[in-house]
Amino acid sequence: MRFACDHVLVRVPASATNLGPGFDALGLALDLWDEIEVKAVPGPTAVVIHGEGDGELPPDERHLVVRAAHQALELAGAPPIGLQLDCTNRIPQRRGLGSSAAAAVAGGLIARGLIENPAGMNAGRVFELAAGLEGHPDNAAPAVFGGATVAWLEAGLPRAAKLAVHPAVRAVALVPEHPVATALARAALPARVTHQDAAFNAGRAALMVHALASDPSLLMEASQDRLHQPYRAEVMPQTIELMNDLRSRGVPAMISGAGPAVLCLTAEPGRVPAVEGWRRLELGITARGGSVGRYE
Repeated sequence: MRFACDHVLVRVPASATNLGPGFDALGLALDLWDEIEVKAVPGPTAVVIHGEGDGELPPDERHLVVRAAHQALELAGAPPIGLQLDCTNRIPQRRGLGSSAAAAVAGGLIARGLIENPAGMNAGRVFELAAGLEGHPDNAAPAVFGGATVAWLEAGLPRAAKLAVHPAVRAVALVPEHPVATALARAALPARVTHQDAAFNAGRAALMVHALASDPSLLMEASQDRLHQPYRAEVMPQTIELMNDLRSRGVPAMISGAGPAVLCLTAEPGRVPAVEGWRRLELGITARGGSVGRYE
């Protein structure tokens, strides 16, 4: 596979997952974007970061975007090459808004933009690459395809379907100052749950699909969960306290992904207050997933 150009611009949205009861399945693309200008060079790889993650993320081949891009280029049969990345990061890091999935998707899109035949790294292959790097497909699906998605594994391969979203639904993310590692949040979950709790979540997940698409007035009931949120109180008590406080006021609040951000899905975003110590991000839901454009 040969290169068609040496200069591309990639954009990838933030994503929120679980949406209450849809653990490791439901996801939503949010109108908050990381942008990466990429140049293919004969020399060493270098990464410049503006915004989120500046001073924290590695500025070289260890960066997840670079690792994903190199893996995607190898999968497409392209020769190895150095990359210069200029990253404008707007997605908060390690807060449950899909920053790592966005990075993995960006790597696949970089390869798509650089190679002569973009079909060699189409949306399906970008999704498989990102889901493999993430270990599960729920964040990768909305970052690639946009909108609301349901993702699953079939014989070890990631699959996704796009869901309808009512135009009145908005997302408000409340983002704390300090992160919580995804591994720590997952370690808090039990190995087994009761049949009663599993049945409860199956019903609420189905109701969430209906509420998102047709009846936002049901978002409060639809966002109830018994599989993961109650168990995460020990590792993110402030998140659970804020979530419960908002729900007591009638706001459909839930943990965003593995947290610690709180996500509110509502047709009345003005009801979500500003909270001291938490960044309030009022976001649209984007129907578009990640994209890449070539510089002429």
